[in-house]
Amino acid sequence: MPQWITLPTALGPVRAWQALPEGTPRAGLVVIQEIFGANAHIRHVAEQYAAEGYAVLAPNFFDPLQPGLELDYDADGVSRGKELVTELGVDRAVSIVEAAAQQLAQYGKVGTVGYCWGGTIALLAAQRLGLPSASYYGARNVPFLDIPFKAPAIFHFGDQDASIPAAAVAAHREKQPTLPVYVYPADHAFNREVGMHYHAPSAELARERTLAFFSENLR
Repeated sequence: MPQWITLPTALGPVRAWQALPEGTPRAGLVVIQEIFGANAHIRHVAEQYAAEGYAVLAPNFFDPLQPGLELDYDADGVSRGKELVTELGVDRAVSIVEAAAQQLAQYGKVGTVGYCWGGTIALLAAQRLGLPSASYYGARNVPFLDIPFKAPAIFHFGDQDASIPAAAVAAHREKQPTLPVYVYPADHAFNREVGMHYHAPSAELARERTLAFFSENLR
């Protein structure tokens, strides 16, 4: 059964939602949250990947700042979430990913998948930690695109996403031409089933491509 576990990190204990598959895991996967915490949606995403055979951890990245926090999908939640990810910073976020990856290494190779803010942390995990990573609508990616990648990555964007203009998507292709970049007829957060921008056809196609990516790079 999925459950919360305590993940030891350089920042202190961090809760992580653990979802394990039936039988022997094919690999490990770190699910990296949006700006709202490791909430019910992110936990569901973790469980979906476990159903595909992966041992999954979804850390609550806000725990070093405000343990157990989960935010609503409203203006206050967005504002507070942005404040918290800025306070946490990318270096500490990557250190939490590293701790989760170390925990999952017992199951073989480890990758990451991240959404929104987590999409940018997934990019950094590929660059800094050498973890194959899937980045969904990472609005903060562009400043990091000139950094070499130590592992492959895949990128998903919505063409109706006002927070990520077409020029930002194009920059991924220009600066990292060997990495696949996919664009869908959808808005930001098109994978979030509980959100107003959920777009099932795009979410399903992106998921198929992500699973194929992990099948290739985590074997």
